[in-house]
Amino acid sequence: MAITVNIYYSGANGNARKFAEEMVSNGIVADIRAENGNLKYEYFFPLDNEETVLLIDSWKDQNSLDIHHASPMMSKIIALREKYDLHMRVERYVSDEAGIPETDKSFIKK
Repeated sequence: MAITVNIYYSGANGNARKFAEEMVSNGIVADIRAENGNLKYEYFFPLDNEETVLLIDSWKDQNSLDIHHASPMMSKIIALREKYDLHMRVERYVSDEAGIPETDKSFIKK
C-alpha cells in the first residue's frame, strides 16, 4: 500500500521555486530518492500560480515514510523551508491495491 503526499509549497517573490531549485542543487532530492522505500519525489509548477510548487512524494509504506521523517534529511528540508518562508498545504493518498479499473483504462492513451 503506497502512500503519496502532495505538498503545495507557497511563498512570495519566487521563493517556492528557489526552494525547489536549492533542494535539487544541494543534492537533497537525490538523497531522498535514494532512500529505501521512496517511490517518487518530484516537483511540479502550477501554470496558474507562480508562487506555488507542488511536490509529489510517494513511499512504499508508512514505515518507509516514518523512517524518512525521523532522518537527518528532515532538518535540512525544514531549514530550507524556513529560509524561504514557505507555507504548506498537504494532501495524503493511499494507493488503491486493485489498480486502475478496466472501465477507466479506455480513457488512458499510452
